[in-house]
Amino acid sequence: MFQPDPWPNDVPVPERGGPHFAALVDAIRTVQDAVSGAARLPDHIATEATAALAGVRDLLTPFQGGPLEGVAGTRLDLPGRGHPFLLPFVVEAWSDDRAAGRVTFTRLHDSGAGASHGGAPPLLFVEVLGRLSNTNRPVARTAYVTTNFRQVTPIGRELRLDASVDRIEGRKRYVSGRLRDGDVLIADAEALFVVPRS
Repeated sequence: MFQPDPWPNDVPVPERGGPHFAALVDAIRTVQDAVSGAARLPDHIATEATAALAGVRDLLTPFQGGPLEGVAGTRLDLPGRGHPFLLPFVVEAWSDDRAAGRVTFTRLHDSGAGASHGGAPPLLFVEVLGRLSNTNRPVARTAYVTTNFRQVTPIGRELRLDASVDRIEGRKRYVSGRLRDGDVLIADAEALFVVPRS
């Protein structure tokens, strides 16, 4: 039987990163938003913030794991699997063929005038559709993800995403997703994931 997590964990998920890892990731996301929104930043504050971030880097460096021991992306109990690069997608429903949840694009994703950068929704779709494609199945890799933008993706507002495995043809899995702001379709995506040949 295949594990629901296509990136199998060698230890129970909550133990990776320890009990305070979620707070650390949340703090990182908050800092990223603060940097993205720092419109009037005095030189001495920028210098002080840079030194503080270097201090955090130095604090964490001795605790790095090997290539297959990373924490980010393995914590299925956290939004965005605990990966600060991924959007904090909160799963509300998940099965072998369907997924649903919510996400808020933040200042980090702002491309100007309260609209998300055009690369952020495709990243969200690749993450959710890829995970859904691999749920309880052999791992498949991304062949393509086509994103159709229907409206401007707003930041600072909770959006809903639903996804479905539409069909499976041998090694090929066709998956789709829809991102909505209330009843308004913001973007949709179609994707193909393929199981590599042995």
